[in-house]
Amino acid sequence: MAISSTHQAAEGQGSKKLHFVIVGGSLGGLATGLALKALGHDTTILERNPVPLLQDQGAGIVAGGDTLEWFKRYNRCDRPIAVNSQRRQYLDKDGNIVHKEEMEQNMTSWDLAYNLMRANYDGIESPYCKVPDPVPEHGKATHLHDRQVTGFKEEGNGIRVYWKTSKGEEGSTFGDILIGADGPSSTVRKILEPGVERKYAGYCALRGTLIESEASEAAKEAFSHRFTFFHCPGVQILAYLIPGKDGTIEPGQRLINFVYYTNFPEGSAELEEIMTDKDGRRRQITIPPGVINQDAWEKQRKIARERLPPQFAEIVCGTKKPFVQAVTDVLTPQNEYMNGKVVLIGDALAGFRPHTVASTSQAAFDAMIYADYISGKVSREEWKRQTVGFARYIHKRGVDMGVRSQHEDLPLVEHINDRNRASVPREQEVYPDWAIAV
Repeated sequence: MAISSTHQAAEGQGSKKLHFVIVGGSLGGLATGLALKALGHDTTILERNPVPLLQDQGAGIVAGGDTLEWFKRYNRCDRPIAVNSQRRQYLDKDGNIVHKEEMEQNMTSWDLAYNLMRANYDGIESPYCKVPDPVPEHGKATHLHDRQVTGFKEEGNGIRVYWKTSKGEEGSTFGDILIGADGPSSTVRKILEPGVERKYAGYCALRGTLIESEASEAAKEAFSHRFTFFHCPGVQILAYLIPGKDGTIEPGQRLINFVYYTNFPEGSAELEEIMTDKDGRRRQITIPPGVINQDAWEKQRKIARERLPPQFAEIVCGTKKPFVQAVTDVLTPQNEYMNGKVVLIGDALAGFRPHTVASTSQAAFDAMIYADYISGKVSREEWKRQTVGFARYIHKRGVDMGVRSQHEDLPLVEHINDRNRASVPREQEVYPDWAIAV
């Protein structure tokens, strides 16, 4: 078998400076770019969005151990990155606490994580943080927006990546290795594995936030420094505090973030209604903040008042910019192609259902262990086993949790046990043989 530059790096050639072309400029691509930049390698991110900065997605993130470890390694901005939650608790329909357990967790926001990463990666100024001073030993970091990848091919010892802009301009970028970090609808994966499809799971996540100061005392009590859940047949909703505008963690200015899972059968009129935006455009995966059809949302507010505990109904009905995400599944059979010249990470490798609260952790872990592989700290076999094992095992867990939550009528203790199993730190997981077979 021919030895690619990736394999050489892992076999003691780690001092060779490489150029990585990273497709996707969201959290997974930035996490990988920063990890490789810190090793002294050059990186170029190709982001398809036509604007230089991705906009606030309005989403909360449960920052698991790998996410926190990634920020510890690579974030040089001196500011808090999360809001602390000290208890996990479950409410009944009347809003009473029926189960609670002390458990410390950390909650952040997509926009804070993104802006911290951009400050560290390519020095983008923002109100979220001061840009850290450059490190001379770091590699060159280039971020190119408005680059929709159209293909790639081997060229000599490297790979050439072809792209086009929204204005129809075409070009290419050459590198040693291509990293596909372009999410669950990955273009890179579609080229490599055209038979792998992202499939709708039969329900959606209705999402939004409410400024803490606008919440009632009952809602503040339920969600401040608490990770709070409610289950009933076909429904799960959860909420927690995240940083507010410009990443503030000041009490009163933080946001109560909710994720409200509810069933919309494929092909149903209800699904068509909730996934059609205010301009009549049928969206496939996401209705972004600010474009939801108000009649469709008003219907969901009415349903929320009828079936949710009052604290949850309040924040669902009070959010000003709700958005909708269709829950989907996708899993790629392997994580490297073309003898290591193309690698998939994060959601491009495996798109987890949100119940796992593991998507950001997967991106962080994949970035860290790939950097460790490139620097020679772990073997190729260990890198593949850990990355693919995590992807397959947590993907299956998400499917199982979704089926049990949305399509089975189970006692609350079953959902509590599911959630506790999903909270086991990655390094304590024991992957079955089917998950690690490479």
